[in-house]
Amino acid sequence: MSELAVLRLPVLQGNVEIMTHFFLPSGLLWGVGSSAYQTEGAWDKDGKGPSIWDAFTHKKGKVFRSETGDSARNGYYKVKDDIQLLKELKANHYLLSISWPRIMPTGIKTEQVNEKGIQFYNDTINSLLENNIIPIVSLYHWDLPQVLQETYGGWQNISTMNYFNDYANLCFEKFGDRVKHWITFSDPWAVDVKGYDTGEHAPGLKPGECSAYKAAHHIIKAHAKVWHSYNDTWHSEQQGMVGISLTRSWGEPIDPHSQTDKAAAERYIRFHLGWFANPIYKGDYPEVMKNYVGKKSAQQGLGTSRLPTFSVQEKTYIKGILDFLGIPILLFPFLQVPSYNTDYDLAELVDPKWPAPGPKWLYSVPWGFRRLLNFIKTQYGNPLIYVTENGVAEKYLTGYIDEILKALNDGVNVKGYTAWSLLDKFEWNEGFSERFGFYHIDFKTKNEPRHPKASADYYKKIISANGFPNPREVMSIANSLMAHMEMVTEIVLPTVFTLCILISIVLLIFYLRNHS
Repeated sequence: MSELAVLRLPVLQGNVEIMTHFFLPSGLLWGVGSSAYQTEGAWDKDGKGPSIWDAFTHKKGKVFRSETGDSARNGYYKVKDDIQLLKELKANHYLLSISWPRIMPTGIKTEQVNEKGIQFYNDTINSLLENNIIPIVSLYHWDLPQVLQETYGGWQNISTMNYFNDYANLCFEKFGDRVKHWITFSDPWAVDVKGYDTGEHAPGLKPGECSAYKAAHHIIKAHAKVWHSYNDTWHSEQQGMVGISLTRSWGEPIDPHSQTDKAAAERYIRFHLGWFANPIYKGDYPEVMKNYVGKKSAQQGLGTSRLPTFSVQEKTYIKGILDFLGIPILLFPFLQVPSYNTDYDLAELVDPKWPAPGPKWLYSVPWGFRRLLNFIKTQYGNPLIYVTENGVAEKYLTGYIDEILKALNDGVNVKGYTAWSLLDKFEWNEGFSERFGFYHIDFKTKNEPRHPKASADYYKKIISANGFPNPREVMSIANSLMAHMEMVTEIVLPTVFTLCILISIVLLIFYLRNHS
């Protein structure tokens, strides 16, 4: 039986530090982001085909209150309105995703190309540029064409890699003269684990039905194929960059003096970031990942490891194939099922001192972000980094932006920061119950008017000042965070402890009665 280690997860602002730096170096891009399925709506309009998320949300019980992204926030019809909001924020760039089934309804280029979908993205990109906003485009933010899932098994099938390459090349052909920053995949970790392992996300498959490792293997090779396609065919003319946005998790050992706990923290990072970063930067999966998955597979009576292998030629083909690395800073909860999440033999804990700025799964721990950035610098040759998702509230922004400044002083090569997100939107399996936007949307009102939150004004000031606009304001935010932490420690924890004791007493009484 393998040894179980425990680690602490600084998920998203734990140790509040007095801020000594308030401005960042010039040249850093400030922006906001969104994704097609979460914002566009118009799920079956103007020739768009269904995606796996359309199919998933139309099954009752898959999403909170059985809500769907059928209309989302009607971004398909409000492009110019939303670009005006970007102008109000003074954003340098906007990260958006293209819906694959909107421009290829079945996902297959030879079957159909939807000109209305292409026109929609042409108009969007042109409007952004007319307003001096740089478009950063993600080719895949989770909305695989449903036909490819039904017919081929989606990312379980190697053929999807070739269809994705055709789709990417169509995007380069139609939009590449204006788009200079391309992201192949936004958080493939979530695609694989939540879509092909826990079943929380589309297509909703679970262990036994599929393999998250196989899906990830094909996604890594798909990224490589698209990068080579761009480099060979389009780069000399378009002079753009192709990157990938990888998972953002960081782990800390419970006991920093315990070798077992330190090894667990290292293993956690290798199984998350390293799962995709190692092949792309070094040509193969992390050794610890190969060892642990191989051992688990043998214990399950399998003749070969559930983690696929790369051939010698594939290792050369996938190594070093990106121009920049995107890092989203959000974390979703993990389910302990007999699959990927149990392969790395550790238990995950959240420190009760970490503030929770909103959603039940989200914690604010910005110092973990700086450590993650420095890890990437050390392990992967200090690549060009764009932060592609980060947000919730202004307190949260303050801590993370300060840690970016510290990371820049450490020599980390961060060139862009993308707050998440412009507007309230559909939040995947949580429906519309969670709101991340700088602008509030009343989804119950017919016209769905947009109203700025306090965080919109705060972020606008940060962009205008290229850093924190007022040291006193920063100190005020730090003090409020400290007050929040004290409340958690002095009120919440004793209450939870008392409830646990009462529940234990009730269970003991029930047990004694049944055995008397």
